[in-house]
Amino acid sequence: MLPKILSSQRRARRLGALLHYLVLVLVALFCAFPMLWTLSTAIGTEGNVFAFPPSLIPSAPSWVNFAEVFKVIDLGRYYWNSIWITFWTVVWTVVVCALAAYPLARLKFKGRQLVFSIILVTLMLPTEVNFLVNFITMSKLGLVNTHLGVILPTIAGAIGIFMLKSAFEEVPQDLIDAARVDGASELRIFWQIMLPLALPQIATLIIFTTVTSWNNFLWPGVVLTKSELMPLAVGILELSGTFGSATRVIAAGAVLTIAPALLVFFFTQRFFMRGLDGAVK
Repeated sequence: MLPKILSSQRRARRLGALLHYLVLVLVALFCAFPMLWTLSTAIGTEGNVFAFPPSLIPSAPSWVNFAEVFKVIDLGRYYWNSIWITFWTVVWTVVVCALAAYPLARLKFKGRQLVFSIILVTLMLPTEVNFLVNFITMSKLGLVNTHLGVILPTIAGAIGIFMLKSAFEEVPQDLIDAARVDGASELRIFWQIMLPLALPQIATLIIFTTVTSWNNFLWPGVVLTKSELMPLAVGILELSGTFGSATRVIAAGAVLTIAPALLVFFFTQRFFMRGLDGAVK
């Protein structure tokens, strides 16, 4: 009797695990479907692109669509613009968010909670709300059609400040008090104690900012009108003007745009999840 009960329980557990994995696979396919369809369209050269139900298996696969992208637009220049903008956006985002998060986490001053609440409120606002005032500001500063005009409005993000503030609050107060007793200045405490201990969250912020800045399309499209200054996400639009109906070539351009961001996330996802876990705690 007992062996039958144990066998029945094992079967129930296996069935539960099977259903669990089945649901996870379906959710993963649903989330990844747009990217898989784009990749299949870019590689395939025959068949109806908009057939329903869509096929994820490319017909007559070839790299000719990718070669066509390199022939038509100056992809190297757009890649360089994206790298330049992303690099300086990441650098200044980490510096500004860390300098803003440290006093909010560790220094006592009047209105500290109010300031942090105002910063959090900005998370509720759509990014597009800021476009008008940011464009007017950049225009008055003479930064329209410059990479600095793309970078400047994006470096002080509420998510980065929140993430690093949470990381700084996890540092034991006794450690900071000991450093102050030894005569360390606030700048030295910030540089030699707080930043090294917050490296997982800083790594997460770097990855998050890199992917966001690389894929940023709307704001660079607003502030940049010169083709030679545009990043890849905006410059790839030239394909839709040149190949109005060549969906496969446009799909190839989209794959070339998102591939670097996917590679960055693929190789650094361990640090991303670790840092995000620490920030949530």
